[in-house]
Order: sequence, then structure tokens, then C-alpha cells
Amino acid sequence: MSLRIVVTVKYVPDATGDRHFADDLTVDRDDVDGLLSELDEYAVEQALRIAENSDDDVEVTVLTVGPEDAKDALRKALSMGADKAIHVEDEDLHGTDAIGTSLVLAKAIEKAGYDLVISGMASTDGTMGVVPALLAERLGVPQVTLLSEVSVEDGVVKGRRDGDTASEQLEASLPAVVSVTDQSGEARYPSFKGIMAAKKKPVESWDLSDLDIEADEVGLENACTVVESAAERPARTAGTIVKDEGEGGKQLAEFLASQKFI
Repeated sequence: MSLRIVVTVKYVPDATGDRHFADDLTVDRDDVDGLLSELDEYAVEQALRIAENSDDDVEVTVLTVGPEDAKDALRKALSMGADKAIHVEDEDLHGTDAIGTSLVLAKAIEKAGYDLVISGMASTDGTMGVVPALLAERLGVPQVTLLSEVSVEDGVVKGRRDGDTASEQLEASLPAVVSVTDQSGEARYPSFKGIMAAKKKPVESWDLSDLDIEADEVGLENACTVVESAAERPARTAGTIVKDEGEGGKQLAEFLASQKFI
């Protein structure tokens, strides 16, 4: 038997960089370095672990939607051990929101062929966390989200979802969509051998026409969500220094109370 896993990944601005919005209120990606979303690394890791622990022939494909530089995110996933990659790039995709992105991903996943889709719990830039559920709806398959543990056996995906007060054991018949949290297992660091091997692995490039998607179904002007305004984060101000001359504890308590921390 064979198992086809598609891992959705995203190329995001480096959170440690100076991020800001462009004139059209989309994220300005030109003035900050980008990378594979850290939360998506956990999804890649879980796909690779499933492949390593399976007696079946498992193929792991990483899929992203984004600009030319998004290939860097794919190369990182390939260097971790994924088998091949798909990059969906089209000028008309600029400004596409999560709902539009889920349409593009779903069409690409259907075209690629799949048994299991694995996503991170959210992207580190938008942090919406809704794309896995949207994907499952568009594909018409079960969703098992926010897993801290995941496995596949006999055509069934199983996992554990940890909540604040309890843990749930969940399962769904394949095909299915799952998302994993940052508690699912530390992502491996690409080895030198993996980095060199990634250069020879196939990366397919598709555009909207390859997916039978019209330009008026995606893009900033057709987005269902809109950013109406944005402002720069205020510069950090000097902190308050409390000199303890016997009343330090009282002054500290008063300060915390004034800020509604206590």
C-alpha cells in the first residue's frame, strides 16, 4: 500500500525583523527576510515521523502558495526530508486572505492527489488558525485539528488533543486533514546531507490557470476579510524606576494596580 501525505507550509516574514504594512495594508515582504513558518516545521516533522514508522510506501509532498521567495520555505522542508514540493505562484494572488488561500490549497491538493493533509496549528504571521478547517470543508473530508500526537494505521489517522482540563483521543478515516501543535515533537534540524539532497528534489510550479481558478476568486479586491487601518507600534518608553527606601513594595503594588495587573 502507499500513503500520500501533503503538508501545507507558509513562507512568512521573520518575526525578529522590523515588520510593517505596505501602502495597500498587506504585509510588506520586501523589507524583511522571510522563512518557513516555525509552526509549519512541526507539521513537516510529523509527516516525516509517520513515513519513518510506516510499513507502507509513504510520499511526503510540501505545498505552499506565495511569491518567488516562497521556494525558500519549500527547500527548508525538502532539506528536512520531504520528497517533493509544489509551489503555487501567480501575480493575481497578491492580498488573498485565508478563505481564498484555502481555495487555492484545496485545488492544488486535489490535483496533486492525497490521503492525508497535515498543517501547522496557525501561521506565525496571520495566526488565524482557520485554514485546516477550511481545507477540510472544501475537500469534503474529516478534520482532526490541534493534535499534540498523531499516527496513521490501517487507513485511520489517530491523535491526541490536549486542552486546559482534559485530553481527547480522536481518530478519522482517511482521507483527512489534521493540524498539529508546537507540542507534537521538536522539528529536526536539516543535516548537510539533507540540504544537498534537497537541491535535486523536484519542485513543481503551478499558477491559477493550472488549478482552474479565476482571478476574481482570489486577490486583495476579492478578499472576504479587510484590513481597514493600521498604525505603527508606539516606541518603547522608559520604564518606571522604584527606589526602595522602605516603601518599595508598596510603590510596586500601587504601580501594578494602576496598570490593572493586580
